[in-house]
This record gives sequence, structure tokens and C-alpha cells, in this order.
Amino acid sequence: MTGFASTSRRTALAAGIALTALVAATPALAQKTMITGGFDVGPGGFQGNFNPLAASAGFTWLTTYLEPLVVYDARLERAVGALATSWQVSADKLAYTFKLAPGAKWHDGKPFTSADVKFTIALAKEPKSGSVFAARLAAVKDVKTPDDATAVIELSQPNASLMDSLTKLMMLPAHALGGIPVEALAKHEWWSKSPIGTGAFKFVKYETDQYVELAANADYRGGKPKVDGLINRYFKTTATAAAALKSGEIQVSYVEVDDAKTFAGNPAFRVVEADSYVVNYLGFNHDAPLWKDERVRQAVMHAIDRNAIIQSLYAGAAKPANCAYVADHLVPAGLEPYAYNPEKARQLLRDAGWAQINGAKPFTLLTYYNSPQALNVMAAMQAMLAQVGINVVPKAVDVPTYNATVYAQSPDWNQYPVVFAGIQIGPDASNLNIALNDKQIPPAGANVARVRNAAVTAALDAALAETDDDKLAGRFQEVCRAMNKSVPWGTMWVAKRYGIVSTKLKDFTWLPAPAGGPYDQKPQAWSIAP
Repeated sequence: MTGFASTSRRTALAAGIALTALVAATPALAQKTMITGGFDVGPGGFQGNFNPLAASAGFTWLTTYLEPLVVYDARLERAVGALATSWQVSADKLAYTFKLAPGAKWHDGKPFTSADVKFTIALAKEPKSGSVFAARLAAVKDVKTPDDATAVIELSQPNASLMDSLTKLMMLPAHALGGIPVEALAKHEWWSKSPIGTGAFKFVKYETDQYVELAANADYRGGKPKVDGLINRYFKTTATAAAALKSGEIQVSYVEVDDAKTFAGNPAFRVVEADSYVVNYLGFNHDAPLWKDERVRQAVMHAIDRNAIIQSLYAGAAKPANCAYVADHLVPAGLEPYAYNPEKARQLLRDAGWAQINGAKPFTLLTYYNSPQALNVMAAMQAMLAQVGINVVPKAVDVPTYNATVYAQSPDWNQYPVVFAGIQIGPDASNLNIALNDKQIPPAGANVARVRNAAVTAALDAALAETDDDKLAGRFQEVCRAMNKSVPWGTMWVAKRYGIVSTKLKDFTWLPAPAGGPYDQKPQAWSIAP
């Protein structure tokens, strides 16, 4: 791990030198007022080809130049308008009518209209586009466009997750993308070379693996931004981003809890702490014979001392999860706490016939988490599981490799009998559906663990179809109960997330959660003191 961190620091230093050289060689850039940050450090934050249809994170950055119809407010409690100024939902919850923002324009000057909404949703429903929204938007039957300023989304059945999905769906220009074959869009160079949005900033350029530069959109409907541009720096680890903060190279970044402590009490910075809304879990591949007996899955829960890991490796900045929810109103009383009990784990394994199922044969624990902290967490889990006779071998890969493995049409379960991953489960509880419902197994959705659990699916279906808002929390409590009993995943914990912001930044609304946004951050109001 020491060598890994050292390599990361050298990489960050090289990127910093390159950026400094760029500014020195470009006097016009040096005279501009720029905010530079590590806006999206961590798995999923760096989108590669910047295709927002494939994004599961990185929204803090994406929404500075692209925009959805709606976002969450800065308290992450309710949806507020972005490219839509208002909306109405029919009594049967089958029609959502959106009034679009007057004066909204694409960065090339063309107007944003309801035709773009229709185009974007059609594209997002098409898996060939590389979209992660196809399953989420399956209930969308049609998008009507009675006039340029009105879009009506019609559903075939109620879908409680629609508004949450729309907060993450960046609107796209029909006139710019309509001529590109759908199957060519996923990896098209347009996303990283010439994208246009409707946001407060315009895309300027991407310097491969180093940074992205944006320029202020003087014609933004919310007013001209107070700074001339933004630069998003990319770092291999949050530790290298923390070093760049201290050296003054950047003004904002995500960091891990240990790094956050080093900024406490420093008047030059403020520490931002927020719930991550991301549950870390062990995803048991249900195509693997290893996990067919739920007693084996329950044994894993009892074998891992989650509280010890939280205290020692997360510095106490996390809380155990006994289902995929941790919000008080979604977690019912009486759940099995799965207390650390290695002897009980051994007994469950004996009862299930683990010696005949697998015995001491090692198998892979696949993950996309590559930080030193995550590697330490997996090493701790590996040691604890070994004590009860389950021998896993952690294997960390990059996000594209992970996705290619778990989303494969006919995957070999031997490549990933179990994964260590995270899922964003807030602010809207319905996010869980795409990852656990048996109708969401790839390519339909993101149920990469191939979970086929009738009780969990039935509970999720009932929650998504609920039209009475007063009953919705109770529906998701039933999902929680079903998960807790049968353990389709080994839910571990929800950790806090931390960001560091220079006190030079003014009117800067920024949170390190959930998964980088999306929320009403008003980037046009951001400014920086000399």
C-alpha cells in the first residue's frame, strides 16, 4: 500500500505541474478567475467518456454544464426545479406534466424544448445507448409534447422512483445527437470533446486523465456565473487530493475521514460532513452454488465484526446496516442485528453443509474500490471470514473492468462469486429496486448479483406501485424486513463522506453526497476571493 500511495502522489504532482505549466504558458487563463477542485474523486466519479447516460456518480460535476429536469434541494429532502419550473402529477400517478424553464438554451444558442425531453427519455430507455436508465424508465409509455414548453411523461403503471430517476437524467440535445447511431453513442467522442448542455458553464476541453476545463456561460438563464471557469482535477486517491488542497493547487475535494481530521481547526478550510446514502455490501452471486442456502449468507454476517471495522478503519464515521436502508423511517423494529458471533457462524455453516458445498477452497472477492482504506477493509473481512472457514481472495479492479465483468450477458460466476460494492439508496428509497428486483437482472437492470428472491421482489413491486404517499414508508419497511431475513446481500455499513472546502470560496453550495449529487448547487453563484 505504501508503494501505491507513493505512486499516486507522483501522479498528482505530475498533473499539478502540467496544470501550472498550462497556466504559465497561457496568460489569458492566468488572468481568469477559476475554481479548481477534485470534484469527483473515487469510484464512479471519473466518467471516462463523460456519457451521463452511463453515470452512476459524478453528478456534482456533470450538473455544472448539463442539467436534469429536476434536482434535490440542498438538504436532500425534496425535488426542486432545474430545467422544469413546475410539474403536476395526475391522481392515478400515471401522468407527470412538466413546464419547462423559459429562456433555457443549449450552449450553441438553440432553444431547449420539450422535443429534447422526448428525445432524451427515448435515448435513456434504449440499452444500446449505454444507458443505465433503461430499467428505471421501463414504466414510461410515452412522452407527449403539446407545445415547446410542456412535456407530459405518461406511465403504464405507477412508479414511485420516477422523480428520483429524473434527478439523475441529464437532458440531451436532439439536434446535436439525433444523427449519431444509437449503438455508437456509448463511447462516442462527442461526450469528451464537444458536449453541449444548458448549464451555467460550457465545456472547453478534457486533458486526458488530468483535468477538464469549463468556461462561464454568459447567456445562462440564471445569470452569468461569477467566476470565469471551473477546472476539475483527477486524482488516483483522496490522499493525493488532500495534499493538493494543502498546497493551494485546488480549493475543494472529497477526502476520507483520516484526511479530514488533518484539516480540523484550520481556518483556511471548512470540513463538510454528510451522510453518504451509500450502503456498502457483500453481493452474493446467486448463480454460484456457494450461496444457495441462506444459512451460509447469514453465517457471513455473523462472521464479520462490523463494529470493529467501523471503529478501527472508518474512525467511527459509519453505522451498521441490517438491510439496505438506515433512515429511521424506513427501518422497522425487530430486525435481526447479526451481531458478531463466529461460533454461530461456524454452526450455521455446519448445518448448511459448507464442507461439502465448498470447504476451504478459496474464491474471489471482486471490488472496484481501490483506496488504501478499502483495501484494509477487505483485508479485515478476509481475515474474519477465514476464521470460520470461508476463504476469500480480494481482487480490486478499475470500474470499467468491474462493470464489464458483472454486467456481462452470460457471466462466469467463478469470476465474481461475491463482490464488495456500494449502492446509493437515498434520498429516494426506490433506488434499491434496480439492484435487487429479479426483473432487473442484466441487461434489464443492475441486479448484478442475479438475486432471485420472491419475497424481496414482491416487496419492491408493492412499494413502487404504492400511490398513497402516507403508506410508502411502510412499504419500504417490508422490503427491509425481507432483506434482513433472507440476506440476499451481506449489508455492512453506511459511512459518512467528507469534503474539504477552502474558505476562499463564497456562496459555494456543495455536498460530498449522495454519490456526488444531484442537488441544487447553484454554480452560477460560486465565487472565489483573491
